[in-house]
Amino acid sequence: MNLIATIACRNNSARLYAKPLQILQTKTVLDFLIFQLKERKEIKDIVLAISEAPGNEAFIDYAKQRDIPYILGDDTDVLKRLINACKKVGGDTVFRITSESPFPYLEGLPEAVETYDLKGSDYLCYAKLPDGCNFELISLSALEKSHANGEKKHRSELCTLYINENKDQFQIDVLNIDESLQRPSYRLTIDYPEDLILCRKIVNALGGDSAYIPYKNLIQFLDDNPKVRGIVENLENENYVRPYY
Repeated sequence: MNLIATIACRNNSARLYAKPLQILQTKTVLDFLIFQLKERKEIKDIVLAISEAPGNEAFIDYAKQRDIPYILGDDTDVLKRLINACKKVGGDTVFRITSESPFPYLEGLPEAVETYDLKGSDYLCYAKLPDGCNFELISLSALEKSHANGEKKHRSELCTLYINENKDQFQIDVLNIDESLQRPSYRLTIDYPEDLILCRKIVNALGGDSAYIPYKNLIQFLDDNPKVRGIVENLENENYVRPYY
């Protein structure tokens, strides 16, 4: 398997501009995410899938300054950008996580890769993680099939919707973490200023943004600090893409 982390990047939020380039403590959200992904031997390369629409030049500069491969593509066709990003470096499987997710559940990556290979998965993810901690492993062929057969909505940021709407066409596998660590009601993605405040508090409390923060530590901190957790509990956005599992 040639597993490629493809990260879609575009400035399209009126709620919090350039979310991935906001500072956590000493690193931007995107820097912190990429720093963690580079530590994983399972991931062969990282490619930014940048919107070619005006206003996204900062991501091009970011990629060039850090010598990270990137591609440019249609602003609304996120799926095609992910496909082209994977192909750019000879990948056959996409590791997908959003650019606004600083706390991926990377402890689960070895089991995910092993299961994906063993079962010949087209799509694999974990269930019942906090919003923002999950990741998806998706075969390039499944993404190409989704693009060819899907509609406009399937090519948007809902780029795995076609797979999850047509489960009979794909090998889909969903893993579970220990029940004691399942927190699907928790929110650890960045879409609003309040989300950024929460993530900064976590980073400051758990040793900073210079090292991976273990998932158990995240959960323990949020369990122990309901007032901190409450910063984002009432956020609503009807257009927000929620996890499938």
